[in-house]
Amino acid sequence: MKILLTSTLYPTPQAPKIVGGAEIFARRFAEGLAQRGDEVEVVRAASAPEQGRELCNGINVYSAPVQNVYAPFTEQKNVVKRSIWHAIDDWQIQAPMIAERIRAFKPDVLHSNNLSGLTTAIWRVAAKLGVPVLHTLHDYYLTCPRCSRFDKGRSCEHTCTSCGILTYHRKRATHWLDAVVGVSERVLSIHTDMGMFAETPIRTVIRNASTEPPRSPYPRPVCTTEVTFGFIGRITEEKGIDNLMRALAMLPPDRIRMMIAGRLGDQEQQRLRALAPHARVEFMGFVSPDEFYRQVDVVVAPSIWHDPGPLVVADAKAAGRPLLGTHFGGMPEAIEHGVTGWLTEADPQSLATSMREIAADPHKIDEISRRLIADTNKWIFSDVLSSYKNLYEQLRQRRMSSVRPAIAGVPQAHAVAKSSFIPR
Repeated sequence: MKILLTSTLYPTPQAPKIVGGAEIFARRFAEGLAQRGDEVEVVRAASAPEQGRELCNGINVYSAPVQNVYAPFTEQKNVVKRSIWHAIDDWQIQAPMIAERIRAFKPDVLHSNNLSGLTTAIWRVAAKLGVPVLHTLHDYYLTCPRCSRFDKGRSCEHTCTSCGILTYHRKRATHWLDAVVGVSERVLSIHTDMGMFAETPIRTVIRNASTEPPRSPYPRPVCTTEVTFGFIGRITEEKGIDNLMRALAMLPPDRIRMMIAGRLGDQEQQRLRALAPHARVEFMGFVSPDEFYRQVDVVVAPSIWHDPGPLVVADAKAAGRPLLGTHFGGMPEAIEHGVTGWLTEADPQSLATSMREIAADPHKIDEISRRLIADTNKWIFSDVLSSYKNLYEQLRQRRMSSVRPAIAGVPQAHAVAKSSFIPR
């Protein structure tokens, strides 16, 4: 099968930028499909002018010029310029690179991931050229220009007026989709509760699995004197790092130590240390997952936004590490309280109380860790690949069996009864 995969970022030697888990997923996913014998091409948003084709691990990666005032994920403090960027992104209807690759590559399906810079125009172009379109929801681009539904220190429960205006056309563009996949029930329901994807034939959930599991899960020796907690990922406000530091300030440093892995400048490190000046905290910098998980007993994910499907949950399970998460986003779906980890409220006091209780029962940590390691029914990345492959085959069969007359302006291959198949 031929798959044209799109993602705003797709890390390669010539463009290695990584911001979050979606681009890590995209590359691992593309390479996994290729290893199974599928033909895969990738189109990403160009991060530099005149960025040509790059061959990476056997996959052709094309960079589509960004038709906007600056490239995605470029730090921009000018509010007016940011608003112009979001407005332009919302109004795009042309995707020349996608049209070019569809005509040359002739894919069976277009599978889009993050959309900033590429825009929903890629759906329109693919659908008009008769290619089924599947989109995976890794973020909130379709409802929020910042993609996070997070503002002024808290998760947004409603779509504000400005977000509604700046995402008006991208929400309408969902009628071009043949399938939508949420990486959690939560991210999908936030969109469907707003009335989105009502016309999309296939709406389902495929949860993330660890993209780079450790070489072999390993139990940590039980220690009754201290417990090492760990945080790994983007060290940003919505990830709950400030609440975590404030929680550490309430905990006994002789019983609890904290390892924090991720990119962090000296100034920000000093600011965080000031929130818990007496806590035992080690800032590890950017390290490999293996190096991190070998040194921690319990992973903490103190998110205060609806993180759609944080990879840290899947990675921690694969490493045999219990995880303390919050009730935000996809975490409650992936953590069984007291069985595979713990759930807590996201405020500093609740975090501190939960961490204190966990540290007081190290044998429970060991019990959960060994349960995770011994689990023979793990959801692994090959399961993710198989689930998407099944969807691709459904889309291909739908296109082949479509006999309805073409909708005006839409090829017959895309003119299918949108409500005929809704799994789940």
